[in-house]
Amino acid sequence: MKVLPFQIPKPENDALVFQEDIEFVFYNKLHQHEEIQISLIVKGEGTLIVGDTINNYEAGNILVLGSNLPHVFQSTENLKAESHMVTLFFTENSFGKNFFELQELHEINRFFKQAKHGFKIVSDKNITTLFLELKTASKLDRFISLLQVLKKVTSLEYESLSSFIYEKKYTAVEGKRMRDVFDFTMSNFTEDITLDAIANVASMTKNAFCKYFKKRTNKSYFRFLNELRIENASKLIVSNTDFTLAEIAYNSGFKNISNFNRHFKSIKKMSPSNYKKNYNT
Repeated sequence: MKVLPFQIPKPENDALVFQEDIEFVFYNKLHQHEEIQISLIVKGEGTLIVGDTINNYEAGNILVLGSNLPHVFQSTENLKAESHMVTLFFTENSFGKNFFELQELHEINRFFKQAKHGFKIVSDKNITTLFLELKTASKLDRFISLLQVLKKVTSLEYESLSSFIYEKKYTAVEGKRMRDVFDFTMSNFTEDITLDAIANVASMTKNAFCKYFKKRTNKSYFRFLNELRIENASKLIVSNTDFTLAEIAYNSGFKNISNFNRHFKSIKKMSPSNYKKNYNT
């Protein structure tokens, strides 16, 4: 099975796929698939990279990922409990080429526009209930539940998961290269990563790698690396009151507190101390 593109396993003739994942770590390889993905995080938390953007997810989140949108889940590994996610997969043509163009379904058209960049709904009890009933539901009831979910999510406030999408599909070779870059970065972001090292991971020259990464993510590699570090720091700030800001900076890959403060303010638009104060408030 190739990492990119990724095939969603489904029974023959099934237009809608239900999947339940109960793992300590979700599928943590960069991948994309034709199917639109709507997931409820029942338990667990971690980092979700979508397109060019680094996000956090936690229990209660409803996540929507559009067709062929590259993404990777990175579960928080120090949690002893298993993570739990339930998902519906489908394409715009799963129920017929023109099904979602029916006038009766006009009000959910906005869903597909939002899904292109992915989006997150923080919590909604009605959608959560629908998802939790899917495991024992018949295929017809799952189809009806999907339409109910689509109707509900288009009327709720949401947070976009990505601002830039590389329009072309990744080939298997490109997919492996980007997967290797993401794997290495997410496993080593607390350490010093040089341009030589990451270019070597991609099997490219430094100049070629910089252009390659920028074209596919709309940002430099080191901007991406610092965003990953700052997201980790943000989680430590709100979850670990025993760490000083200097310790949080070091444990997130910054060896210099002033450099940490500068990047934090650039990405979060506030200082680390104000971020902590706002969260506590």
